[in-house]
Amino acid sequence: MTAIVCEGHGGPEVLVPKEMPVPSPAAGQVLIKVAHAGVNRPDVMQRKGLYPPPPGAPEIPGLEIAGEVVALGEGVDPGMAGSRQCALVVGGGYAEYCLAQAALCLPVPDDVPLAEAAALPETVFTVWHNVFERGYADEGDWLLVHGGTSGIGTTAISLAKLFGIRTIVTCGSADKCEAALRHGASHAINYKTQDFVEEVDRITGGRGVDVVLDMISGDYVAKNIACLADEGRHVTIAVMGGVKATIPMHKIMTKRLTLTGSTLRPRSNDFKAAVADEIRANAWPFVASGQLRPVMDQSFALRDASAAHARMDGGDHIGKIVLDV
Repeated sequence: MTAIVCEGHGGPEVLVPKEMPVPSPAAGQVLIKVAHAGVNRPDVMQRKGLYPPPPGAPEIPGLEIAGEVVALGEGVDPGMAGSRQCALVVGGGYAEYCLAQAALCLPVPDDVPLAEAAALPETVFTVWHNVFERGYADEGDWLLVHGGTSGIGTTAISLAKLFGIRTIVTCGSADKCEAALRHGASHAINYKTQDFVEEVDRITGGRGVDVVLDMISGDYVAKNIACLADEGRHVTIAVMGGVKATIPMHKIMTKRLTLTGSTLRPRSNDFKAAVADEIRANAWPFVASGQLRPVMDQSFALRDASAAHARMDGGDHIGKIVLDV
């Protein structure tokens, strides 16, 4: 099979095609003939040498795929053979064939294009776990999301709207703010021309937000804390602005705030399977009904994975980038 590997670490040019053997599924796994693979920020970090695969994971990048199940490992439901599935994988997605844990597969409805299905698992798993399970977001809450037109941002908007949660997002241009509003954000703030702390205060009438989904960290943390309402939850999922932050601890005490965060890729298959069960029960019915769909940006051929990464590096994309396999 053709797969994409990193020849060293650096810019998009280190991503090159390589012929590799097709893997065989172990117990509890399925082999998927990949139709499409999602491109995500962790793939970029892996390419740069900043996010190495966990022990035992393939060196091939790619955390989400969609396609047809062509082989089953021991103990897998025979009914999965030949079915259309999308899956969260620990790596290996940038390839013609990829192994997935059967428990981390989600069935793709007949009317959902596989390209769209491939753009769902990584962001849906991430948003579900961090906004709903760690951030305890609930109907009527206010949610602040940085990077409102990223894959994570657009998925957060979608899920929040479905569950009656009001979203305020930050974006880096007027066009991106408009795109976020069209997608369903309650409010969008251009962080280059507006102070998002002041805007959140104005929008919420001085109350603040209940949950912050933070991908920036660094000096954003203190600003996010200023945006939080009493009993608010701050959830960090990336540190694009730096790994260190100065935290006003008196605000943590007086507002009774919770600071938490997570990384999904290194977690156990059992943990991720539990998240998958929650998604199947609560979020996946909206995929079947057509109410939950990803915002699609651009697609690239598998062999052009470097161009897909250049698109992500440029920061102009809105929604998900996928590879056509």
